[in-house]
Amino acid sequence: MPVSAPPPDKRFRRAHLRPSKRRDSWRGRLLRGLAAVGLCVLFASLVYGVVGYAVTSSSLSIQRITVSGNQRLSSGQVRALLNHLVGSSTVAADIERARQKLLDAPWVEHVELRRVFPGALSVVLTEQEAIAIGRINGELYLVDRNAIIIDEYGPNYSEFDLPIVNGLRSGQPPEMLVDEQRARTLSQFIGSLQARPDLMGRVSEIDLRDRKNVVVMLEGDTVAVRLGNEKFVDRLESYVELASALRERVADIDYVDARYIPSLVVGPRRR
Repeated sequence: MPVSAPPPDKRFRRAHLRPSKRRDSWRGRLLRGLAAVGLCVLFASLVYGVVGYAVTSSSLSIQRITVSGNQRLSSGQVRALLNHLVGSSTVAADIERARQKLLDAPWVEHVELRRVFPGALSVVLTEQEAIAIGRINGELYLVDRNAIIIDEYGPNYSEFDLPIVNGLRSGQPPEMLVDEQRARTLSQFIGSLQARPDLMGRVSEIDLRDRKNVVVMLEGDTVAVRLGNEKFVDRLESYVELASALRERVADIDYVDARYIPSLVVGPRRR
């Protein structure tokens, strides 16, 4: 007997077609793009507004300049060099250019500039220390321990009682006034005598014309003391201790060579 199958239940019919992916319309993509652009424009406008306010606002302009660390260079001189910054934006002020301008001024060895919000600038100076008066091309200059020229020596520096240094001239182009090797020798000599201010205070003249032989003259003494390029304290001290005894033996001394201590070589002045 033939049996007929029951009709399939449509509730469980399997689909023969895959569902299609939903595609965004071009209008949706356009709207999202416009929204992103709008956010970018809004953010840029906010940044521009903040920066513009910082640059142009009078409440953020430099109205006060404080100076510290200065002794030889007065606070008024420092402020005069930075006067172009007064009224300019604390944010946009060219600090590096101002710093370089101060470094070009006499006595300034190092300078640090700090913005102090809302409207001030702090200047912290480190000044050079004059240790000698260099005679270069017939002119006198105050120099520091590294033979760096501080300023031209004149009546305004008459309070300085410092030794005269000869032989610093480099012999190079005019812009190189000081020979680097002689400058190092001067630095070594001054540095070695720092612990003996009693000896340094007696040095009246320093001759560096021979790079390997520092020659000094003491206050009230016409004897040229040859010290070589090392053991400056020991050699100079040896001469100071024996100076009186040497004069008893040699009436008119031209030079004393202390490079061979404990022996001293005495050169009488030629007549």
